[in-house]
Amino acid sequence: MIKYLGSKRVLVPVLGAIAGAVAARNAIDLFTGTTRVAQEFKRRGLYVTAVDTATYSEILAQCYIATDADAIGQAELTAALQELQDLPPRPGYFTQTFCEEARFFHPKNGARVDAIRGRIEERYRDTALYPILLTALMEAADRVDSTTGQQMAYLKQWAHRALGDLELRSPALLPGPGRALRGDALAVAPSLPPADLAYLDPPYNQHRYFTNYHIWETLVRWDAPETYGVARKRADAKKDHTKSTFNSKRTMPQALRQVITAVPARVVVASYNDEAWVTPEQMLTWLREAGHDDARLVAFDFRRYVGAQIGIFNPAGQKVGKVTHTRNQEYVFVAGPTDQVEAAVAAALEAGAHPAGQAAEPGADAG
Repeated sequence: MIKYLGSKRVLVPVLGAIAGAVAARNAIDLFTGTTRVAQEFKRRGLYVTAVDTATYSEILAQCYIATDADAIGQAELTAALQELQDLPPRPGYFTQTFCEEARFFHPKNGARVDAIRGRIEERYRDTALYPILLTALMEAADRVDSTTGQQMAYLKQWAHRALGDLELRSPALLPGPGRALRGDALAVAPSLPPADLAYLDPPYNQHRYFTNYHIWETLVRWDAPETYGVARKRADAKKDHTKSTFNSKRTMPQALRQVITAVPARVVVASYNDEAWVTPEQMLTWLREAGHDDARLVAFDFRRYVGAQIGIFNPAGQKVGKVTHTRNQEYVFVAGPTDQVEAAVAAALEAGAHPAGQAAEPGADAG
């Protein structure tokens, strides 16, 4: 999977255990991102509906959630990947924008991306392989980038991995059906059919995924947008329609409350950390007001993302800020019928959670 701020990699086993504890047969992942959590639910046999506003997230969901591995011919996929891997480099928009005007990727790999992405659009646009091949390309590019995990800045010197060669690999497809939707959670939630479980992992601060991962948005859309700034962000990032209500301290709490009220699920699981604009008490209140019999909270102690650990630097590579803290409390809320909430909390505690307000062992990392 691609590197991602807010990734729930270490929480995935816990969330999967919760799904098992409440005997969920289907699930909604309303802010699916890279689909890590949705994949875990699908891996456990649930029918998953994965929702997000990002175009690249929709492609990931089409690949990992909506695609049934048993319906894809492995020989055909292998041949397509080999054909793309063998293409000669062809520098184009991607190389110029993200390798020359910026330094997110080495030009030799940028030229490979240009050639491969162009061929995917020409030959596979309306086929079942399209989201799979795009996912393979995204993940291949991520393995040779020169960032700390976000696309707001790149490293002053090439990362060692950036000097390697881009290599396409087949995504680890999962058997079974699923559904991928692109849309705003506020609009989508009320229209979804009832589910056994809903997972909510909304943005909870000012950091916008549209700008943090603008290269993936452009790679998937393949629309050669105008760009600006050192990071060569998409010009439409300045437009209101690309901004989320969840990235505003003024609007985020009410938006989240609306989603909690609207999502049609027997059990609702939500996660965010102690840097959020909403207090745990507010979350618990909203979950109970939404009609759930019980709502409880557990916590995990995690290291912050690598960019927060190494400090803040300007485009000239000069350190301009200081690290204030290197660890977060990640909160997991569970709401629903009392017996199922109890089962879910027991599963979380067994997986390494601790009661909220109680410190974890120093230096411990969940998962």
